[in-house]
Amino acid sequence: MKALIFAAGKGTRLKPFTDHHPKALAKVNEIPLLERNIKYLKNFGINDFVINIHHFGNQIVDFLKLNDNFGCKIEISDEREELLETGGGLVFARKFLDHGEDFLIMNADILTNINITEFVKYHKKIKDFATLAVSDRESSRKLLFNDDMVLRGWLNVQTGEQRLAEFNKGFKALAFSGIHCINPVIFEKIKRTGKFSVMEEYLDLMQTEHIHGFLHDSILIDVGRPESVTEAEKHFK
Repeated sequence: MKALIFAAGKGTRLKPFTDHHPKALAKVNEIPLLERNIKYLKNFGINDFVINIHHFGNQIVDFLKLNDNFGCKIEISDEREELLETGGGLVFARKFLDHGEDFLIMNADILTNINITEFVKYHKKIKDFATLAVSDRESSRKLLFNDDMVLRGWLNVQTGEQRLAEFNKGFKALAFSGIHCINPVIFEKIKRTGKFSVMEEYLDLMQTEHIHGFLHDSILIDVGRPESVTEAEKHFK
């Protein structure tokens, strides 16, 4: 299985580090996030990666070269001309991913101990084109799922704004973990082009398609702010 790691973002919440470096090279206990996630996925037998780059992308290329790609096959989806966000970045990387096999997507700034083998097994069993890892934790935005863990909506916790596929019948509000398992048939379903969030597509597609959530209770830290680096260092040695 291939994995697409989103490493292109500007990481503005991690300033001043990101004034001179890509967020994916921020260190937790002296180990860069990107290195941690490549090695984490390698533990589950994933050795084939696509990494998208934009912000200080040359530093990521140099870092991978310096470390001999950590013994993996790594292809670079180069967005240095224009940052395309998660949806645009996925479409831009299509040539690396559209080969009939399911693939994983992971944000470079997520640290977790989710059992990827169990996640992939769940995805293959339900045969959706997209399965989203979710957990019951604090987040300003939540995804809403019915009793069968099918995506039915989105909620902004702070404003109360909702986007629903149907009347909210007591849906479970869960936080997205930044990890998806995808079948390449998604490339035929995505309508947007250019720069866009893949979540916008999911929220459109939930009207007509089944997108399941995979509920986990694993450690998950979004290393997006300096204080979350401190938190991550307690859990990831």
